[in-house]
Amino acid sequence: MSIDLSAPRIMGILNVTPDSFSDGGRFDRPDAALRQAERLIADGVDILDIGGESTRPGARSVTEAEEIGRVVPVIEALAARFDVPISVDTNKPGVMRAAVAAGAAMLNDVNALRAPGALQAAADLQVPVCLMHMQGEPRTMQQDPQYHDVVTEVRDFLLARVEASVAAGISRDAIVLDPGFGFGKTLEHNLSLLKNLTTLVDTNYPVLVGISRKSMIGAITGRDVDGRLAGSLAAAILALESGAVILRVHDVAETRDVLKVWQAVRGTASG
Repeated sequence: MSIDLSAPRIMGILNVTPDSFSDGGRFDRPDAALRQAERLIADGVDILDIGGESTRPGARSVTEAEEIGRVVPVIEALAARFDVPISVDTNKPGVMRAAVAAGAAMLNDVNALRAPGALQAAADLQVPVCLMHMQGEPRTMQQDPQYHDVVTEVRDFLLARVEASVAAGISRDAIVLDPGFGFGKTLEHNLSLLKNLTTLVDTNYPVLVGISRKSMIGAITGRDVDGRLAGSLAAAILALESGAVILRVHDVAETRDVLKVWQAVRGTASG
């Protein structure tokens, strides 16, 4: 894998969309996105995750061409100016190809390469890929999610997607798993997944956790999106303790401080 995951890494969220749940519209112009990327890099980000389509419940879908128009200029500008690896948050194969051609070094797919042509695109591109679990689809996923055993079902789904990916020509060493907190899951489902995150870590694939500012933090703390930093940091520590390797977050500087303290106590290299 070209992205070093020998120690925990911080993935900074950069949404170039008008309707993301936390920062919708703030960075949807290339100049604003570049300024935010500079801030994230100064704060110590390890990976920049660029998204051009909101996956919050109820968000409208966008065309492949529209998504490419949002993310490619930003990726090109970032790749030309910085050495920080860039991930593209997309489920569309055409966007994957355009983003990697522009300089992206990783694919982050909430749909786990299930869209037609996505497996082949990822295999052709030969970059690391994060496979995420989602029950249903973003527009309706939170209406009534149901599981018999959420921990086992999420793990089994992701391992099945691993096998499909390997069969398509993707290296096992290039695969990261994400349980998909908040994607077709109730608060109880999310808490069970976080409590039992070692079940996924024990598969020996790197695990990405994205809980930052999500509604589960709001449900626990009673705070709106802008007041969820402390809760998000608490969740980050729990994820680190369970073996997560990538923390996908909005608040990079604060998460970096948490990671430094955790590494000092645990004796792990900062890498």
